[in-house]
Amino acid sequence: MLHGLRSSGCRIIQHSPPSRAPFQISFELPTGERTGIVAYAFLANTRTTVNRPADEHRFQVKYGTKDGLLHPLWQDPYGLYTTLFVGIDPARGYFVGADPVLHSPTRFFISIEFKERHIDGALKTGWTAWERDRRQDDQPVEVLVAGTPAMFLRYIAFEREALGEDQGHRHLLAERSTVDWPPRATPVLGGMPGPSRLHALAHELDLSEAEVMDLIQQAPRLKMAVRGWVAEEHLARRLRATPGIAEAVRVEGDREIDVIVRLDGCSESIGIQCKNVLRKAAADGSPRVDFQRTRASRQDACSRYYTASDFPVVAACLHAVTESWEFRYTLSRELDAHQRCPGRLASNVKVDERWLADPMAILQSVF
Repeated sequence: MLHGLRSSGCRIIQHSPPSRAPFQISFELPTGERTGIVAYAFLANTRTTVNRPADEHRFQVKYGTKDGLLHPLWQDPYGLYTTLFVGIDPARGYFVGADPVLHSPTRFFISIEFKERHIDGALKTGWTAWERDRRQDDQPVEVLVAGTPAMFLRYIAFEREALGEDQGHRHLLAERSTVDWPPRATPVLGGMPGPSRLHALAHELDLSEAEVMDLIQQAPRLKMAVRGWVAEEHLARRLRATPGIAEAVRVEGDREIDVIVRLDGCSESIGIQCKNVLRKAAADGSPRVDFQRTRASRQDACSRYYTASDFPVVAACLHAVTESWEFRYTLSRELDAHQRCPGRLASNVKVDERWLADPMAILQSVF
């Protein structure tokens, strides 16, 4: 980690001893910005394991004894430090990064597996990303990234940007990410506009509109929150522009339903949940949705999965695949049942012929 940062022109300010974990490193970027990482770092290896594929490698997540407890992964509430959850093979010269939000809390010990072809790709190009192979179809989808020491700063910038993102956009950001960090501010032409021309929020914050946008760009958690709201806002706008829909309103706060619509001449409302698709399509080219909650209760493992009564309609946002804000719609009752959890819906969902581009064709079928 130190070598990777130094090779990218960073100056190490302070680092914790290698005998204490997680590892903390403070450094100065070539731009002069000072920041740091808290790295839950583990040794990756290529040793063959009995009863496992010969091309499968891993890093084992283990600190101390196997206590069976859940350990939260620390995140800096002020955003000064970036949390990494990473396996490193110093002999071959690569790292593999997993999503620290998806893995928090984690158990000691668990194993993160990956294939030789992924490491070959990282060593050839310096950087790659892929969906981790799942041992069971109903396990959450996870996007891993890998790279060489020269790309370690890019990895930090990526995790800073991808914090809290769904896996489809995590994959998209991995393919787009660069080492240009922090993002360059957009110059304000003509100085600060007058109050009559300034957005009310910008006026309240005493910033130009461009400075507000730059602030969102440079604050990963803020940008993540804005991106989620943007998908829902685009959905609500598309629905409001659809003939036959009298009203479409976004629902604020933590909830299962993202948008409520009401059809012309109908007093009853319809709840819609907006789900982002994954970056990687199915073998037949269909977009895919990882259709489950992030967490399940300890008392009921099946609570991770939705029921058809949670919301009548699902809208799949295709942005992670098409990079445009377009949607497909289906009835939740038309989705496949979960094979192991009675009354629950399957988590591995393809956006197939059951999903339509015309929302009215679906909404009129609710009642």
